[in-house]
Amino acid sequence: MIAKLKGLLDETGTDWAVIDVGGVGYLVHCSARTLSALGETGEACTVYTDLQVSENDMRLLGFAEGSERDWFRLLTSVQGVGSKVALAILSALSTAEVQQACAGGDAAMVARANGVGPKLAGRIVNELKDKAGGLPAGEGGVVLAPKGGASADAVSALENLGFKPAVAAQAVAAAQGELGEGAGEGELIRIALKKAAG
Repeated sequence: MIAKLKGLLDETGTDWAVIDVGGVGYLVHCSARTLSALGETGEACTVYTDLQVSENDMRLLGFAEGSERDWFRLLTSVQGVGSKVALAILSALSTAEVQQACAGGDAAMVARANGVGPKLAGRIVNELKDKAGGLPAGEGGVVLAPKGGASADAVSALENLGFKPAVAAQAVAAAQGELGEGAGEGELIRIALKKAAG
């Protein structure tokens, strides 16, 4: 599977981009946010990808950040949410906003995306509220596990054990809050495992 493309931005359309990697142009379907983050034609860019294969189609989806790809996968796990609807949601809302909407049960926020009615928005929020991957912060924001170091290694360890990325990030963030900034990887994994399993 193709997980990431690093090359030059060849051309763009309303919901796609062509990334030139060593002379091969990859057609990548993207959210509006990813398209705006790619930069100008001819510039170097990196996209995280997800390959979707169906009976009559093979489609490469591209994301500016790994977290956007994780949310795309979570969204498409909900019945009735295909790649177009998931990209529409990620075009209308940032990953932090999607996370906040799901954690707070705010279906109206998700329904702002094109093609998402109140019923589907409600289903998305209900199914993903336990997988929102963040903890409410003091001012309604979301606390994510920090990137790099022991926290990132602990999240990776939980993912390797079969936990979804959002669940792993939430558990490690909670463990970090309990143990403090100086916590080692082993301690974080031990506490995070209890939280993720519980």
